Amino acid sequence: MEELLREYLPILIFLGLAIALGLVLLLAAVVVAVSNPDPEKTSAYECGFNAFDDSRMKFDVRFYLVSILFIIFDLEVAFLFPWAVSFQYIGEFGFWSMMVFLAILTIGFAYEWKKGALEWE
Repeated sequence: MEELLREYLPILIFLGLAIALGLVLLLAAVVVAVSNPDPEKTSAYECGFNAFDDSRMKFDVRFYLVSILFIIFDLEVAFLFPWAVSFQYIGEFGFWSMMVFLAILTIGFAYEWKKGALEWE
């Protein structure tokens, strides 16, 4: 039993250090941080309009368009990681299928760029 506890001792030490460091950093942030909110800092900046205005107000669709485009191209990168890891095993068919996938996404990106979806006025 003592041998088993000795094997787990480094894990417990690491866990204790991680918790202690986390608490020290949280407390340091509370002590050192400057809290000086103003209306500009607390305004709604993520969606583009105030959250407590009229629900029938007009809003800019470009916020949603940019987020959808981000998700599409973020998923492209998510598919590239497993492909790159298994690249030596997939052969020529896997290579060319990924090239077709990237070509389709590149054509879509060029189309969105040409239509001005990425422009912000």
